[in-house]
Formats: sequence, structure tokens, C-alpha cells
Amino acid sequence: MAATATTSIRYQTEGLNEETLLMLYREMLYPRLIEDKMLKLLRQGRISKWFSGIGQEAIAVGATLALLPDEMIFPLHRNLGVFTGRKMPFERLFAQWQGKYSGYTKGRDRSFHFGALEHHVVGMISHLGPQLSLATGVALAHKLSGEGRISLAFSGDGATSEGEFHEALNLAAVWQLPVIFLVENNGYGLSTPSNEQFRCAQIADKGPGYGMKALTIDGNNIVEVYQTVSRLAAEMRENPEPVLLECMTFRMRGHEEASGTKYVPKDLMDAWAMKDPLANFERHLLEKGVLSENAKKELTASLKKQIEAGLGQAFEEADPQNPLEEEVRDVYAPYIYVPAPPAEVVHEKRFIDAIADGMDQAMQKHPNLVLMGQDIAEYGGVFKITDGLLAKYGYGRVRNTPLCESAVIGAGLGLSLKGYKAMVEMQFADFVTCGFNQIVNNLAKLHYRWGEKADVVIRMPTGAGTGAGPFHSQSNEAWFFHTPGLKVVYPSNPHDAKGLLLASFADPNPVIYFEHKALYRSTSGPVPEGYYTEEIGKAAIRREGSTLSIITYGMGVHWATKVIAEMAVDAEIIDLRTLLPLDYATIEASVKKTGKVLILHEDTLLGGIGAELAAYISEHLFEYLDAPVMREASVDTPIPFAGTLEGQFLPVERFREKVRRLVGY
Repeated sequence: MAATATTSIRYQTEGLNEETLLMLYREMLYPRLIEDKMLKLLRQGRISKWFSGIGQEAIAVGATLALLPDEMIFPLHRNLGVFTGRKMPFERLFAQWQGKYSGYTKGRDRSFHFGALEHHVVGMISHLGPQLSLATGVALAHKLSGEGRISLAFSGDGATSEGEFHEALNLAAVWQLPVIFLVENNGYGLSTPSNEQFRCAQIADKGPGYGMKALTIDGNNIVEVYQTVSRLAAEMRENPEPVLLECMTFRMRGHEEASGTKYVPKDLMDAWAMKDPLANFERHLLEKGVLSENAKKELTASLKKQIEAGLGQAFEEADPQNPLEEEVRDVYAPYIYVPAPPAEVVHEKRFIDAIADGMDQAMQKHPNLVLMGQDIAEYGGVFKITDGLLAKYGYGRVRNTPLCESAVIGAGLGLSLKGYKAMVEMQFADFVTCGFNQIVNNLAKLHYRWGEKADVVIRMPTGAGTGAGPFHSQSNEAWFFHTPGLKVVYPSNPHDAKGLLLASFADPNPVIYFEHKALYRSTSGPVPEGYYTEEIGKAAIRREGSTLSIITYGMGVHWATKVIAEMAVDAEIIDLRTLLPLDYATIEASVKKTGKVLILHEDTLLGGIGAELAAYISEHLFEYLDAPVMREASVDTPIPFAGTLEGQFLPVERFREKVRRLVGY
């Protein structure tokens, strides 16, 4: 199923005036001239890499010009025409490609891996497919706001094999969202031909399986692309629904220049060369008298002059020398915490009820907050935390989702791009593996890469002690603790569960919020009425002591409290509450006070958070220690199902022995 080509392009230009036709030509010529220059610079060794879109310009240009200027586009490698069509200054684009500070990522990322919301463009990450889910989230924002706008996401034929393609299309179809999924079918995923990627005759054949409109057009025909996208967009603004649009085209250069095209049969390359989108359209305009040779030469000279000016400006710029303070600061979106003190009126609540109360308060406080997750609407979630919220806030803001964790997290990020807040509930923390890429590569890196916030909270029912076995009991906080850009919260009591949850929603950065399932209905405590917050990044001392410091969090706080009381040890218990960022000041003060440290957590030992804490204390507080820093954690095995085995897996009894050893050291 390699791409095939006919040797001529027929243009149906009825309804398009000369001004529009010349605009289409100019906007297709400009990226071609840029590409020609980039290839020369590459041969001269003045740039290091280039992903060429020569032969595919009609798609990016036609689709971009067909949309309204404030409709968001999600391009990929070969969509230079999107960036130029949205009038992004060439000097900044070239500075971006060269890794200069004046580019869109301050030298932190390359190529088209960036966005610029002032131009309504959101660039890719290398994983390709996740872009589709972000576009779905933006489309959801349009539908919720009644804006009469659409989003458009590009995909290559290779990326249609990724799971995120299926998830995003299915989610958009279920929710009837106004998003165009535009697939550039150029016949190859790098060097792998289509017949080794999918069995259907056309990618558009997949559309009916999702219950969505789908069509295939000539992607080298700029007029057909422009008119088709214009028509679809106009229809979708009035009647929101997703569309799968397949554009047949061909990549005349390698996937990137080093790849070459030796794998392409010569007759296929020759046939598609005859369908060059720029040459054919130029010839058509000359034949119709819309374009003259003189006008063509003048336009070409003008654009080349513009390109040379931008190159000169970017080449003069030195390599970035970003201060380390700036690099660290930009990991998170700016946020100044303003305390919301608790009310004097308190009620005794279970842990689970405190979280439910926090959810309700957050929905009241933030009218732009949208909740998404499996079974969270009528059913109220598997743990019933969202029970009743649908009746209060409606289907728009409390949304059941298909089983597609990655697409839903991506949709949450898309909502954030449009000024919404999003909460995604994992049915169990274990299932977050299916959305891992969106969290660690999109949510966590977005602000550092190009300065946009990711206002998403992911709730994670976690932990063992309920006999739920290896796939419903894992403590996986260490996976995210290692990821700059995330904030990781893990409360141990009802008061903090509500206060930290509300603080998580107030913070514009991505927050992974862990809630221990075994605490849901076993732990109660005083919870202030109404809205209040507990500051993220601040630990709490649960018990004052002078003999040793126990540093823990979550269920570990309860284990430590019980064991210390039974053993009558004068230990200080620190509840971290937030794992990222860590409260080093509270840790340091306690270590200096007691001289002995025992770190306890439910997660397995090897590579757990305790290892980092132990290393930090050993490096920075060694002179205050009277004994080695000790750790206790769960056994380095998957979590077993049987109660006896689970009890052996968990660290409680081993922790008791460690306390005894450390006290007697």
C-alpha cells in the first residue's frame, strides 16, 4: 500500500478570488524557500539537522489558512507551513532550530518541539501521538465554552499505529468534539512502507470504526486541502463532531536528511515528483494569468531577502548562557502561595469524606475545573469519592471517560492550554502506567520547554493492606519523584487530605496527588469546614522527640506512631506530606536535634524515596549524625495477594526492629 500518484493536479478554483489564490501560492513558496536554504546550510555544516517537508507543503499551508487565526493547531516535524502561515517571525524560528535563547524554548529544545499560544500553535514532542489528545482537550474546551471554534492535529501515517491515535479518536468521537485529525499519508514511516504498518486500504477507513466522519483527499492539491478544511471547519463550528481527514502525499526527502531515500523505488519517486504541490500550482496560476513571471521573481526575491535577514540575526546571536537559577526556576510555572486559613468550625470526618469535601470545595472555588475519570459521574467512582458531584455540577464538568488514561491526561493538558483546570482520577494508581508518557514528557516538561503551564491534578488511589494484589496495590510515587516539573503530594490524615487537595487545585503546575486506599475508611479526624489550604512543600512534625528522627509519609505515619507508642521511644516523627518538592529545612532541623535518622516508606526499598533522603542527609548533615542513616521499606518484590504474604511484604515488623537497633546504637 505504498503511496501512488497521478502525473497531474486538477484545480477547482470556483469561489476563490485571485487574492486568495496568490495568498495560497505565497504561503506555499515561503516554506519551500526556507527549506531550500536549510538544505544548503546543512551541506555547509552550518546547521546540524533538518526534517524536510518538501513535497508536503500544500497540507500544512492549506489547513492553516483555512482555519480562523485563533483556532489551535498541533503540527509535527514536516509542517513548517503551519508556523510560517501563523506569521511566526523567521528570525525566532531559526533561533529555535539553532538552540538560541531568542528561540521559543531558550535553547532547551530543538526543531518544532515548542508552542506559542500567541500564535495558537502547540508543537510536538518526539512521541507524536500525544498531540492528538491535547487537541481533543482543546476541542473539549471549545465545546464547554460554546465558542464555535475547532482544533486541528497533524499525524503522520506511522503515528496512526500508536495507541494514543486510537485513544484520542475514540475519546473525541464519544464526546463529539470539534477536532480535525489530519493524517499526512506519505506512504512511509521513516523507511517502513504502509503495507507493513496497517492492513486497511486507506487510513480514512478507520474512521467509521470510531463512529466519525472520514475522508481521503489529494494532499498535494493546495486548493482541495484549503477548500476541504474550510468546509469541514465551518460545519464543525456549528455542529461539533470530530473528523478524520487523510491527505495523500509524498515525502521527497528522507525522514531527516541523514536517512536518505534509497528505500524508495525510483519510479515511485519520479511519479510523485510530477505532483510537486508548488510547481503544479505555480504552473496553474501562470497559465490562468493570475501570476506573472515578473511577479513570481519579485516575490521570490522578497522572501529570500526576508530569510537572509532572519538568518543573519540568528547567526549573530551567541549560544545560550542561561543562568542556573533561571534553568531551575523555569521548571515550574510561577506561583505565589497565598494561605487560605482553616475555619474554626471543624467536623469529624473520615479520610475519604475529607477528600470528597475537598473535591466539592474545589468545584465551587474554580468554575473552570473539569473532572474526568472512569465511572466518576453517575457511579461516583469506584471508591465513591465523586458521588453527588454530577448532580451539583453537571455532565460538562463531571465526565465519565473510556478506558484511555493517556488520552484523558492529554485532554486535561489541552483544557489547561485553554485556561481550564483539569482533574484526572486514576481508578487505581497502578493504572497510571497507561498514561505515563503524557505525565513525564508533556505535563512535567511543558513549562520548562516553552513557558506554558500544565494546570492538571491527577488523583492516585494507592497503597497495599487491602489484599488487592500486584496490580491494585503498588506504591509508585518514586516514579514521579524523579521527574522535574511535577509536584507530588501524599497526605496521611483527613485534615491534610482536604487542605493539600485544595492547594493542588490552586497551583497551576501538574500535581500527582496520592491517597492511600487503606486510610479511606479506617482513619478519621477533625476537618475544618469550608475552603482552606495546606502549603505544598511543607512537612509537619507529628510527634516531638529527641532520641531519633523518623521521616515518613502516608501510611508510614500511622505505622510509626503506633510502633513508637508501643515501644515508648522518644522519637520525632516527620510527616513529609509533600514528596516533591521536599521540605529540607524541617528535615535538617530534626536531624540536628536528634542525631539519628530512620526513614520509613511503604514503597519497595531499592530506588525508593528513602534512598534520596538518606543520601542527602549523609552528604549535608554527616557531622550531626550519631549513627548511620537507616531505612526500612517493603520487600523488593511485586505485592502479593494473600494476606499473610502481604503482611510479610510490608515493612511494619522490620521497622520495629530497626527502631530497636537505632536506639541502641
